[in-house]
Amino acid sequence: MLSLKEKDRPIIRKLLDAGCCVRCVLRFCCVGKYSSYQQSTEDINSALLAFLSEAESEKSPASSDQKQMDTPPSKKLKLDGGDGSSVSAPVDIESEVQSRICVACLGVLQDFCDQSYTKHVSEVVRKAEYKFDSLALAVSLPAQLSVREHSIWLHVKQQVREKSMCLDKEDVVQVKDAFKWAIQGMLGKELGAPVLTNSVFEVSVGFTHPETDGDCHFLATVCSDCFKPTKNKASVFTRMAVVKALEKISDAKFLRHYPCPPVRAVSKCTPLDTTCLHASIFIAGRYNKFSRELPQTPWVIDGERRMEGSVEELIAGPLLSSFRADGFNFSSSGREDVDVRTLGNGRPFALELLNPHRARFNKAEIRQIQETINSSSDKIRVRDLQIVTREAMGRMKEGEEEKTKSYSALIWTKKPIIDSDLDFIGNIKELKIDQKTPLRVLHRRPLAVRQRVIHSMSASLLDTHHFRLLLHTQAGTYIKEFVHGDFGRTKPNLCALMESEVDILELDVESVDVDWPPAVPE
Repeated sequence: MLSLKEKDRPIIRKLLDAGCCVRCVLRFCCVGKYSSYQQSTEDINSALLAFLSEAESEKSPASSDQKQMDTPPSKKLKLDGGDGSSVSAPVDIESEVQSRICVACLGVLQDFCDQSYTKHVSEVVRKAEYKFDSLALAVSLPAQLSVREHSIWLHVKQQVREKSMCLDKEDVVQVKDAFKWAIQGMLGKELGAPVLTNSVFEVSVGFTHPETDGDCHFLATVCSDCFKPTKNKASVFTRMAVVKALEKISDAKFLRHYPCPPVRAVSKCTPLDTTCLHASIFIAGRYNKFSRELPQTPWVIDGERRMEGSVEELIAGPLLSSFRADGFNFSSSGREDVDVRTLGNGRPFALELLNPHRARFNKAEIRQIQETINSSSDKIRVRDLQIVTREAMGRMKEGEEEKTKSYSALIWTKKPIIDSDLDFIGNIKELKIDQKTPLRVLHRRPLAVRQRVIHSMSASLLDTHHFRLLLHTQAGTYIKEFVHGDFGRTKPNLCALMESEVDILELDVESVDVDWPPAVPE
């Protein structure tokens, strides 16, 4: 059953006469049942033929009822020509109408809603070797279909008004929706997974039709403000821009520039390559860095790489391999210099894995990946590795500069150290300092003066010119610059406080006080 009503009969005749395919007939009759579009073209044709033939039968005299029961329905019916006249038009859609390209969908709902095309799409998906439990179907259509649909709508609009029917253009089923309804059942069956709108795995299909690319061009003249060039778009005639223009243009102006109904095309749409994309997976954990010759991220200066390896690469390598991802984005709660170690409970980090071909891992498998990372190098160690949500990623950055960090530094002083120096340092609490962007990071950070707080310090003597300094500070404090002053760009600094030339020889991060991600029991 196609859920057609008596009021649809004149619209169906007008649509068929204009050159619409059977599924487009259903769309403009506002048939919203999925099952109607899933039927074969032949079955929809037969149902429409029976529906129209039924109307002809009702017009025949009662005395001829028996004759009509014995005679098959006519292959041709009188269709309204639009000017009050009648024209003979074939309703044997399989042999006549379907041999022409649909003026509305340009063949999308004629030639690509069958088992053959569905199998082709399924084969592409299987070759990509994704693991998924469900999939979403994304469809990209030529922008000119919107122009043609508007023309068809105006073509039937007069008929709708004449019959005093209440029908809006918004009630018409979109080509994209009709296409999805027609093939998603077959596609799901082929791939053994349901087609859902909210699936994290997306299969994209698309169509192009160069022959009718010019259909949109008149809109750029009539509604020029709707078409603005953009960097990422090859053409200004995007679907959204065309739809916006069609909403603004008057019926009279449209009809002056574009035929109604549209001109029939010679060729059908050409399918674009089927593509697959899995939503990103987010992995979080904490890392320790034990080397003073390992940058957090690849260190490239003037196009030349300065050191082999980096923290992010050592962590990302096994993850990319296990998740079979196309790439990654690395972020962390702050960063340490190449010559600074990160000890204690480690620094929180997160990776966004792009387009993973495998996304589901249990806790034991994640632990195995963590062990693989840790066994690959003695320069780093990872703990608390886990899959998190995109929303949870934000917690790592929330209030980052309000958090605290603890450091251990090896300090050299020019003048000999005495006990009162160490006592003086230990008595400093909540010291506010102003730090102008350090010279060494000025190439990547804007020039500014940032106020930071040294919450507490303590010192232990190593020899007359060296001591160990422990600091508990506000996150974002530049420790090296606090020690040597950075040519006066940090005030006050340890040089000024100790009234001596002071320098930092080694620095370690002892703790990053961000309680994320949650600890994973050993």
